[in-house]
Amino acid sequence: MTERSVIHGRFAIERSYLATPSRVFAAFASSVARQIWGDTAIAEELARHVGKYELDFRVGGREVFEFKYCDTTYRYDVRFYDIVADQRIIYSYEMYADDVRVSVSVATIEFASDGDGTALVWTEQGAYLDGVPTLNGSVR
Repeated sequence: MTERSVIHGRFAIERSYLATPSRVFAAFASSVARQIWGDTAIAEELARHVGKYELDFRVGGREVFEFKYCDTTYRYDVRFYDIVADQRIIYSYEMYADDVRVSVSVATIEFASDGDGTALVWTEQGAYLDGVPTLNGSVR
């Protein structure tokens, strides 16, 4: 019999941007913007291995991002539940490693005017299942 486990986690990230809430929000609503996020070494490496990418940014819509890394195919599968332009996005997502679900999360992204810019708060709650494999192949 396979032993089952779950680890619960939560985090919140707060950032300020020197752009209007509508401009910051637009970066989440655009498939072009989402695909070019991040210029770190990891993002560049993952970009070489991207398979499927789809974005249907609307309530009830989905986002799917699939990539291969270290002989494992990972898939991020999103469903959008609440979108209020320039104010918030609420969605849930599942992560898969080789078609095995490894986590289920709920995320809320909030955008608020902050002087000449935007205060962004990104909060996630996750359930990490049965020894979550990481991108380097280890299990946590």
